[in-house]
Amino acid sequence: MLELANELLSLVRAGTPVATVTVTHVARSAPRGIGAAMAVTADGAVIGSISGGCVESDAVALALTALATGRGHTARFGFSDADAHAAGLACGGQVDVLATALDPADAVVMRALEDAAADRPAALALRVTGPHAGRALDLGRLRAGRDRTTRIDLDRALALREGIALPGADDGADVLVIAHAPRPHLIILGAGEHASALCRVGSAAGFSVTVCDAWETLVTRERFPDAARLVVGAPHEHLASLSPDQLDARTAICVLTHDERLDIPALRQALSMPVGFVGAMGARRTVAHRADLLRSAGVDDVDLARLHSPLGLDLAGTSPDETALSVLAEIVASRHGGSGAPLRERTGPLHRNTGASSPDGDRTTPDAEPAAADAGRHTASCAAPAPGTRPRTAGARE
Repeated sequence: MLELANELLSLVRAGTPVATVTVTHVARSAPRGIGAAMAVTADGAVIGSISGGCVESDAVALALTALATGRGHTARFGFSDADAHAAGLACGGQVDVLATALDPADAVVMRALEDAAADRPAALALRVTGPHAGRALDLGRLRAGRDRTTRIDLDRALALREGIALPGADDGADVLVIAHAPRPHLIILGAGEHASALCRVGSAAGFSVTVCDAWETLVTRERFPDAARLVVGAPHEHLASLSPDQLDARTAICVLTHDERLDIPALRQALSMPVGFVGAMGARRTVAHRADLLRSAGVDDVDLARLHSPLGLDLAGTSPDETALSVLAEIVASRHGGSGAPLRERTGPLHRNTGASSPDGDRTTPDAEPAAADAGRHTASCAAPAPGTRPRTAGARE
């Protein structure tokens, strides 16, 4: 729900009734994880998605039911082997969802949406089973009533801005906690052509991008229209000026200055900071020489081992845009623990969904039927729409 904050607030301000369908549990492989959501208006317009298209039509019907009744409704969508085989696909996944009508008078929900829309940290707890499914809960009260292990899990999920399912957490009813984090930071030091390309792809991937270079003529809005912030100054001085609350494990710093007079102080500063990724471009000879200079500048081998250099995955591209894609791919793989290998070479589920999983890739959340009285069981085959039909999206009309 929080991922659609801007769209939901716009609909509320326009007086448009809207319901959301939120993923509350995932088993095996599924395209979206816990907390993924779609919104449906009273006339059937759709914003967002909770799958690859397999269950959206049933989810729309569930949302319209929630709008009509004013109550929360739950359902389980499974992908049966028989249906998947008939469609020529083998999704093999299962998702539980909660459909709720958005109530503009619910202060807890509206505050969370406003925080998320402003790109501030936000969290929301929703009861997902029982007669009051869909009710927003007070997070403080919820946390206070939990055992130590559950409090640790909840605090971790909130810190990492992940979704988490809490079975039986509200008087025996299951609870879903969803969280929103501000956009992760990508700090690009250097303002050449590779920096311009990396700024474009980084912003498109959801990063808040800062570009810093000492040369004022390079750091312009015309060259970096997608940057959230442009800084003219020495790269190491800019890094030193950042406060701890501007950095976290999702922050990536890429040094693209190609000048050891700027590289070394910038990397020395970057490697001392609590960020998740530090990388620097350069040929292998440059990388080896730079490592010697960094050791001479007091950087120990532990910090030096954090440096991603040469920077990027081996995509064999040569243009600035292809190089930027390679760099962003390494940042994403490092952040999520990906191997960078082709998916065809992997075994197990393709989608590493948010939340704890068991060794076989299934959710640790019990695979019980949804407890709400109106819960339904649905099977979707991911088949193509029948001739003459089409999915409805926002703005589409029959």
